[in-house]
Parts: sequence; C-alpha cells; structure tokens
Amino acid sequence: MPTRIPLSTPALPAAQAATLRRALTDREDVTVFVDGTAMRLPAEARDAVVDLLRRLADGDAVTVTSAAETLTTSQAAAAAGISHTYLRNLTDAGVIPVEYRGTHRRIRSQDVAAWLATQKGDSKIDSADKDRD
Repeated sequence: MPTRIPLSTPALPAAQAATLRRALTDREDVTVFVDGTAMRLPAEARDAVVDLLRRLADGDAVTVTSAAETLTTSQAAAAAGISHTYLRNLTDAGVIPVEYRGTHRRIRSQDVAAWLATQKGDSKIDSADKDRD
C-alpha cells in the first residue's frame, strides 16, 4: 500500500463555515454521497467526518493523515522474533523503514510483517538451493 501524504485544507471562508456550522448543529445522521450513491456512515467514520467538518466550521485549517500502528524497537523485535540489536541494524541499513519521534525509533507493524514475508520467501529459496546440492 502506498504511503499517503497528509492532506491540508485551509480554513473555510466565514460564510461557508457558518452554513456548515448550522447544518451540523445537533445532527446524528450523516449521509455522504460517493459517486452519486448515498451512503450512511458507520459510527466511527461518522464521528471522524463530523469532527473534521466541525473544525472547518469553527474556522480551523485541517490536516488529515493516516495513523499506522507503530511499534517500539522492543515490540518490533519481539514481533519479528529477532534481537533488538539485529532490528536496529536492519533499520540503520534501511532494510526496515523507521520513523523517529525525538530520539526514539518507531517502526510500523506492517513494515515488520512485510520484512518477515520476505524472510520466509528467502528461506524457501535457501532450502531449495540446499536440496540441489
């Protein structure tokens, strides 16, 4: 899955913000149209969309980004079944992508899973090579 860059939206002009604020007042039912088809949002998605719209209605600029599950190096090493040192070496070499929060490394769980999948593929190749010997 490609990495998505955050999307920033400037504050709405005052008149549009006021119209949106009136539309959102005491509304629990939020229906969106996707390609002309009405779709009632599940509660979690509705809450996120309404929060975004309320922020715009309040005159705020908004940035939307995805929140991937991130792991500490200890958690990532445990999930991969490898030592912390080996994991740090893999992140230093760029084999497993890493993000830094201050001086702390954070590794996306999906990146650990992807690396593990490549290791399983490599072990199949290695065992096939050994069988030919």
